[in-house]
Amino acid sequence: MGLRIGGGLFVSVGTVTLQHTGGNISEPRINDRIHANEVRLVGPAGEQVGIVRLEDALRLAREADLDLVEVAPMARPPVAKLMDYGKFKYEAAQKARESRRNQTNTVIKEMKLRPKIDSHDYETKKGHVVRFLKAGDKVKITIMFRGREQSRPELGFNLLQKLADDVVEDGFVESAPKQDGRNMLMVLSPTKKKSEARVDAEANKQARMAQRAADAEAERSAEAEHRAAHQGGVSLKKRRGPADNMDPDIDL
Repeated sequence: MGLRIGGGLFVSVGTVTLQHTGGNISEPRINDRIHANEVRLVGPAGEQVGIVRLEDALRLAREADLDLVEVAPMARPPVAKLMDYGKFKYEAAQKARESRRNQTNTVIKEMKLRPKIDSHDYETKKGHVVRFLKAGDKVKITIMFRGREQSRPELGFNLLQKLADDVVEDGFVESAPKQDGRNMLMVLSPTKKKSEARVDAEANKQARMAQRAADAEAERSAEAEHRAAHQGGVSLKKRRGPADNMDPDIDL
């Protein structure tokens, strides 16, 4: 959000406010590119130094191994800040990438039903609606009327109300049922934000993977125990010698 002062728009980026006079925000003037004879100087920690000559501001920047950045060129005199401009640009780019990564786009799924839908189809489509809501997406429900069904709008309204009640744990009615020509529409919104839904989905995935690994380990242990028990129960045959021969007429 920008703040308009005088003829310019000040746009905050991180801890620095850059002035924008129209069009796209351009790179601010830094160091020797600053044209003013004097500037209102702001220190690296945000402290107000006061109005100083440009030469003195540049000298202070060199002594501190920092840059002098013109952050409000339309002010009289312009406002300049001492900062590490390269570091500032890098951190601003990182924040912009993080913001884009965390940004969620609203997705609206659609589910179409007939007012006289049978119970099996209803349960199937309700399952799809629940899945969409748990993923953090909105769902537009459309009841399609044909022929004489158009004279019974209460059938569609009751069906939509039933669906809303059945999925109340995962979604709520954002747009109440309304007639739109031959159709009746209702919009459901998820109870959880898309970012929360992603976290839950990832946690459930990790839990399933851990359970499968535990089951596989238990199966391997049981198989190893079974092999050990089988080997222990089999006795090796003793080799017979002359003393074991019970028939004296047989010469070994």
